[in-house]
Amino acid sequence: MHGLYDVIHRRRDVRAEFTGEPVAPEVLDRILTAAHAAPSVGLSQPWDFVLIRSEPVRKAFHEHVRTERDVFAATLSGAAAERFARIKIDGVLEAGLSIVVTYDPARGGPAVLGRHAIADAGLYSVCLAIQNLWLAATAEDLGVGWVSFYREDFLQELLGIPSGIRPVAWLCVGPVSHLEQVPDLERHGWRQRRPVTDAIHEDRWAG
Repeated sequence: MHGLYDVIHRRRDVRAEFTGEPVAPEVLDRILTAAHAAPSVGLSQPWDFVLIRSEPVRKAFHEHVRTERDVFAATLSGAAAERFARIKIDGVLEAGLSIVVTYDPARGGPAVLGRHAIADAGLYSVCLAIQNLWLAATAEDLGVGWVSFYREDFLQELLGIPSGIRPVAWLCVGPVSHLEQVPDLERHGWRQRRPVTDAIHEDRWAG
């Protein structure tokens, strides 16, 4: 029990700490199997995992990420711009492996049990698979970094993802020198974590 809580609290969104060493095949199999064990609405299992080791593909994606970083940076000014300038947003080139997790809304259809009233339930299922992968990787002493500075249509074309299937996450995965004690955005003063007591409501949303 304590091991699970330790993994949850040790997990970090890794950027600068990747060593570039490969992920052992048996370890990769374990973390993908853990991801695939996630619960899913209607047992649809709407996820797929695209394993990316190609340096040209990673370089092409990294250039796109840099462009989107500049787009976001242009919206900032003053202290926020200064803080953002210090933040590294990806480890695409540093990690030797990336995993793109996708969502297929047609899988398990046409009638997906449990999705009729909440269309995004399938997308939530994919996020559960990502969380399983992330925690399993942390338990294996690997780092994971979720890159979100990209346009979905660019990534879909880059990887030849079929129409109708949505890329949900580009995850950089690999051995790390260490995991930071404090998350990057807190360390750089971007945001501070709010206490759990502020997130708890009893029976109704009050105040």
